[in-house]
Amino acid sequence: MTDKTSGASTHAGVPALLSEFTSLWWDGDSSFPDLGRVVSPAEQRENERRLARVVDQVLAEVKHPPQDVAERKASEQRLALAGREFVKATIGLDDVHLDTLQHGGFIECGREFARLVHEFDPTVSREDTFQASRNVWTMNGVQRMLGLPVRMTPSVFAYSLLYPYTDNALDRPDVSEEAKLHANDRFGRRLAGEKLLPEAGDEEKLFRLLEKIETDYARATAPQVYESLYAIHAAQARSVRLMRRDEPPYGVDVLGIALEKGGASVLADGYLVAGSLTPSQAQLLFGLGALLQLGDDLQDVDDDRAKGLATIFSQTAKPWPLDRLTNRLFHFRAGVLEHLACLDAPEAAPLADLMRVATLHLILDAAGSAPRFYSAAYIKALEAHSPFRFRELARQRRRLERERTSAFALLATAMSAGTPTSST
Repeated sequence: MTDKTSGASTHAGVPALLSEFTSLWWDGDSSFPDLGRVVSPAEQRENERRLARVVDQVLAEVKHPPQDVAERKASEQRLALAGREFVKATIGLDDVHLDTLQHGGFIECGREFARLVHEFDPTVSREDTFQASRNVWTMNGVQRMLGLPVRMTPSVFAYSLLYPYTDNALDRPDVSEEAKLHANDRFGRRLAGEKLLPEAGDEEKLFRLLEKIETDYARATAPQVYESLYAIHAAQARSVRLMRRDEPPYGVDVLGIALEKGGASVLADGYLVAGSLTPSQAQLLFGLGALLQLGDDLQDVDDDRAKGLATIFSQTAKPWPLDRLTNRLFHFRAGVLEHLACLDAPEAAPLADLMRVATLHLILDAAGSAPRFYSAAYIKALEAHSPFRFRELARQRRRLERERTSAFALLATAMSAGTPTSST
């Protein structure tokens, strides 16, 4: 499955998809994009008052946690109602979109995942479980987009827990690159079907998770499942090079690695829930994954610079303002979202709308959180399309962080009423 000399994935679809979306990036525009309706200052102030009330309520719940099942359910209902009304009022989503999240099977899968994680490995923290559950919800979303039942399967569980183990290992600064590459090589051989006895550490858990996928899909009848797994594995191996502080600009294909890693990850989600994909479905999922990876890289630009992790944003920030690079990301988003037209399942329409809204606010919020990397005029232009002034949004986020409650966990709790979160 791998060219041993180049380390490049030979997954049938990934090279072509990577080439397509690389071209989409470079062929895109860097002018200021059409971001839709301008939000008036009066609307922003009203939205900020709503946000403050929701944060007040969440902090009150955190300070007085439920003591029994009845109290927990009452707390969940209060947060769900507050979050629902807040999102409807500020972002413009309506009941059909929120019902998709609250009553589409996502909550049940989140709860079941948390239970299964605890059974599989009680040492996994609530924070890591919550982070892994984000991929569960992604896979649930893919199930719904493809017209499949939203449910927990061995593959959904295994893949969602698999990469927190490998990502954490790759991100550990106390482990040498040589050790990381050794572990990655062994896992790649196991992905390719080689029978290996696990070594110490997390390898035994990784191999057990892979066995769960093998109970869902036989290698002989579902080769693309394993090819997609190998593609994300190979992309992760190449991403180790992004952590080399001595690597000069243009010494590593930073954009290509990001597009491949993000695209291959969501492509694997698709194969693991459906077994096979049409070319247009594979195109959409790879594009969404690439877009979300770039959005995450923009969100993490400050941390990545501090860690010496190379991304297109961390390498550009400071020497140049990120204005035009972020414009290019907005245009890339527009090109990716055109592929949503391939979805023909009736239940996919609300999720397509959610993707349009969520990806817009992902980029707006990421840029607004790092104004020092932009011109003042650019931040002002972006802020006119945000439901909140960026400074006020940052203030409310700091209030949550003081209680060690993440803003992402807040939104998930408020909208999903019972999905496991971390407040520790």
